Amino acid sequence: MTPLAERLRPQSLSQLKGQQHLTDVGSILRNALDTGKIPSMILWGPPGVGKTTIANIIAQTLNVPFYTLSAISSGVKEVREVIEKAKGQERVILFIDEIHRFNKGQQDALLGAVEKGIITLIGATTENPSFEVNSALLSRCQVYVLKPLDQEAMVGLISDAIKNDEHLSKLNVVVKESEGLINLSGGDARKLLNLLELVVNLNEKNNSGKEGLIITNEMVIAAAQRKTVLYDKKGEQHYDIISAFIKSMRGSDPNAAIYWLARMIEGGEEVKFIARRMVIFASEDIGNANPTALVLANNTFQAVNVIGYPESSIILSQCAAYLAASAKSNASYMAIKKAQSLVMQHGDLPVPLSIRNAPTKLMKEMDYGKEYQYAHNYEGNFADMEFLPEKIKGTTIYNPGKNAREEEIRKFLKARWKNKYGY
Repeated sequence: MTPLAERLRPQSLSQLKGQQHLTDVGSILRNALDTGKIPSMILWGPPGVGKTTIANIIAQTLNVPFYTLSAISSGVKEVREVIEKAKGQERVILFIDEIHRFNKGQQDALLGAVEKGIITLIGATTENPSFEVNSALLSRCQVYVLKPLDQEAMVGLISDAIKNDEHLSKLNVVVKESEGLINLSGGDARKLLNLLELVVNLNEKNNSGKEGLIITNEMVIAAAQRKTVLYDKKGEQHYDIISAFIKSMRGSDPNAAIYWLARMIEGGEEVKFIARRMVIFASEDIGNANPTALVLANNTFQAVNVIGYPESSIILSQCAAYLAASAKSNASYMAIKKAQSLVMQHGDLPVPLSIRNAPTKLMKEMDYGKEYQYAHNYEGNFADMEFLPEKIKGTTIYNPGKNAREEEIRKFLKARWKNKYGY
């Protein structure tokens, strides 16, 4: 028999659970589908949230040629074969599952066809496309983020399954307790439906027919052969434990940080994911309080890509301990957030004439670069002039943290800018 998850696969965006930001009337994806103007896109989200389903719905709704490749089993040869077929057809959609597994050469093979409109690419990935899809291909695609299903969506899936599935509806299934199904599924619709079907299959013979097949948490746990929610690198625990790891390092607790690191390692978490988060942490939470942290974190990222498990666990542990025990500062993080806020608030403020580029005679005649003071021609390699747009001049954006290294930065800036920025 076809698995329950496949039997209940949505046939329209209206049937899809949990992605209302993409599928509701008036949403980006719904509007694109209604107009028939589908861009090449990357669908980014954890397993079982609707990436493949969305691709199928788009193809069925538009009634266009639809080709599917898996990055696990396909390479440049298969990509080129599809592109050749597409040249004789119109509005061809190529769906590539796990596109993050394609190497640069395989991704490059798609560029020309996507750019010329020979194919409309729909790629599905569980990894951040900013890191796993090369920039040239990514710039030609829209990125849509899919979220793990929340409790309401999961309850709705269970209800639909026991009411609408031809097999389950005949058994009079009653889900007395849904917490087990929901917690063990971690926001993954496929895992939820597979687990529900497993519980039903194991207990179907005990169905009295009168009260129906009543499903409890105990039955679910027994079927899953585990009594607690184990680490699931694609489910809710994935997000909770990386959060605990980051917050432990931020809280300067290397003991807790390494414990949560061990949980991820034992759970089979991808080594690049852990190392990448430490690189981000080194700038976001340590920054100029200890610039060496970013150097070590980046070297860790490079090292674990070469070494792999199990030895990478030692490298990750060393870096996690160092980051947790380091001085902390979020000054750089706060600075860029404030700067971005200023950009959003004031728009594209004009660059002061004195610091504009003046490569042509006309620009020089328009006073581009006029009165610019070359810092190295002045004492202490410093010239007191205005670099911010007129409307926000004197605004303090970077405020050094209260730690030894950034206090030195504060003294340096104060000596040059006096009281202009409040240092």
